[in-house]
Amino acid sequence: MVKIIWTARSLSDLEDIGEFISKDSPRYAGLTIDKLIEMAKMIEQNQKIGRIVPELNQNDIREIITGNYRIIYQIFNAEALYILTVHHSSRLLSNNPLF
Repeated sequence: MVKIIWTARSLSDLEDIGEFISKDSPRYAGLTIDKLIEMAKMIEQNQKIGRIVPELNQNDIREIITGNYRIIYQIFNAEALYILTVHHSSRLLSNNPLF
């Protein structure tokens, strides 16, 4: 099983998402964050479960889409990967550099 490492940026993304949604519904904010974390855990079983990020076209940078969010991750090796960002799909990725 691969180890998932959340970058500081991806953790900040989760916090921002939770804060934004909680303005309208604290309950829904919690459910959304839980769902995003559960989707990221799916990667533990198969690193290549996500598709290649079209804007980058790199085999090692992939994404899983859940609801309105893109969980973008980079495969480091057979034992570890990094969650780079959790990105709202209505925004352009080019305005949110990953590195």
